[in-house]
Amino acid sequence: MKNIQDIDINGKTVILRCDFNVPLKDGQVDDDTKIQKSLKTIKYIIENNAKVVLLSHLGRVKSESDKEGKSLKVVADYLQIQLGKEVKFFNVTRDMNLKENIDNLPLGSVIMLENTRFEDVPSKFESSNDSELAKYWASLGDIFCLDAFGSAHRSHASTAGIGAFIPSCLGFLMQEELENLSYLINNPQKPFTIIMGGAKVDDKLKLIEALLPKCDYFLAAGGIANSFLKALGFDIGTSLATESNEVILKLRELMLNNKQKIILPLDATVGSTYDENYVKFKSIAEIDKNEIIYDIGSKTIEKYKMAIDKSKTVFVNGTCGLYENPKYANGTIQIFNALSLSSADVYVGGGDSVAAAKKLGFEAKFKYMSSGGGATLEYLGDGKLEAVEYLKEHTHEEINA
Repeated sequence: MKNIQDIDINGKTVILRCDFNVPLKDGQVDDDTKIQKSLKTIKYIIENNAKVVLLSHLGRVKSESDKEGKSLKVVADYLQIQLGKEVKFFNVTRDMNLKENIDNLPLGSVIMLENTRFEDVPSKFESSNDSELAKYWASLGDIFCLDAFGSAHRSHASTAGIGAFIPSCLGFLMQEELENLSYLINNPQKPFTIIMGGAKVDDKLKLIEALLPKCDYFLAAGGIANSFLKALGFDIGTSLATESNEVILKLRELMLNNKQKIILPLDATVGSTYDENYVKFKSIAEIDKNEIIYDIGSKTIEKYKMAIDKSKTVFVNGTCGLYENPKYANGTIQIFNALSLSSADVYVGGGDSVAAAKKLGFEAKFKYMSSGGGATLEYLGDGKLEAVEYLKEHTHEEINA
């Protein structure tokens, strides 16, 4: 695929798919990382005598009630401050007068449409890559530019379908992500370590299977580790873990075939179902039925540090525990600190791990911070992203350089 800097956008309208799926707090942007990462492409478009129509989703929208608090107006207002110029917000995803309104705006204008996922209610027009919706969005501009790395692992109307009707290209964020993550796929310096936390192992099982052959050490934390421990027969109390017997059997198989790679917690910081002030440090073998694992313990931290010290490349996805609560942040802090002091090239991927690194003051200490969550993992797993593959196969026509 062509990159946006390789084509002539002068005098054109560019439909730019960004990833503005940012966390909100009290109706305001709480973490602007994804917005900041989009600025380079947006500025490039308007500085090259073109206008830009921004598309993005925000949150999960599966019902009419889900739309509440999910309008992109708050993002448009925030982006306006960052750009220092007006962002014209239309609170619709499509409208009979929308194209005329956009056409009447001058070159250099920045336009944002409403949350693309609003098109999923009542019918899943966005997520099913509905061709009529994609054709309509394509009619609003001349060129489609994909710059939403965090959403590029899905072929939706706004991430892929538009490219079947107008020429498409990749923005600067997409280029940066693919370049950095391709290193992890093709030639990471060994030993290569993966640290993976997160809630549900069920959602990441196929990716874990794909990543294990590529790494030397796999350090598990969070709900991922809990599920592995459960598969080994440990009592993990009421801790978050898989309920699937099929997944349990698969985890046992993975551990049997990767005994030297998969490293699990030895101890934990636990809370209790009956007392919110309850905090204890326990061996994994001593956890009671009413206790909940919220963080890795000191012995686990030292064990994981040993693997980190041996590593030349580390990829981090997820956190070691419930870092948002200071009582359970120690594991994440200690592991991040060990990574920052190590000689390894550290790549951080996924919303939770990037947010944690930022909140805990490690943002500038790692080689690369990916803006993707599932997209990062899927790209590392098989070197492909659904939306990019779709655009390669369906792009409307070659773009003249």
